[in-house]
Amino acid sequence: MKESEKLLEQKRREMVDTLKRYGIDNRRVLDAFMEVPRHCFFEIETRELAYRDGAFPIGFGQTISQPYTVAYMTTLLVERCSSGKVLEIGTGSGYQAAILAALGYRVFTVERIEGLYEKAEKLLASLGFNVACRLGDGTLGWIEEAPFDAVMVTAGAPQEPEPLMGQLAENGCMVIPLGGHDSQQMTVFQRRGEDFSREVFENFTFVPLVGKSGWNEGVF
Repeated sequence: MKESEKLLEQKRREMVDTLKRYGIDNRRVLDAFMEVPRHCFFEIETRELAYRDGAFPIGFGQTISQPYTVAYMTTLLVERCSSGKVLEIGTGSGYQAAILAALGYRVFTVERIEGLYEKAEKLLASLGFNVACRLGDGTLGWIEEAPFDAVMVTAGAPQEPEPLMGQLAENGCMVIPLGGHDSQQMTVFQRRGEDFSREVFENFTFVPLVGKSGWNEGVF
């Protein structure tokens, strides 16, 4: 292993240690964070920043979420859905999709920004992650592949998108940040027939979920 690769692996280990200190203790999640090379989702000139616990811009007004946020959402999902088909809304850099794939889920991801979609699709394939990518309005889901055992929304929504709720399988869960422009509460919905339970967790700040069942792009 090259010296530079050893250094990046050490930084990845330090990132995982930080997640543990912040209370992330699910072994499957921590192992996935060790497996996925987060630096590959950064430009070469900024890779030294990849393992810091902070969000980072990826262009088009979007960000790659901080590791803790990704780990927090992933843990909520894993604790309620241990396997199966997962729909991710907001591919972005592709990092969250890679984490889900490393956990063994069948991952389907939708991105509305063409430049990010094209880049993420190529990168995920080059890294060996079997993720189905689609360009489109994520708030409408992926009806042809429904139902899904879980849905993860990686952008802040004003309310739960009805199309996504309808594409959940029985006992399926959706992890989504809900709220206003400046702050959202991480929320989990779980389907029981035509009814949905709701759990509310910590506050986070995400880029807006833009689409027919989300925010209007003209608002920003």
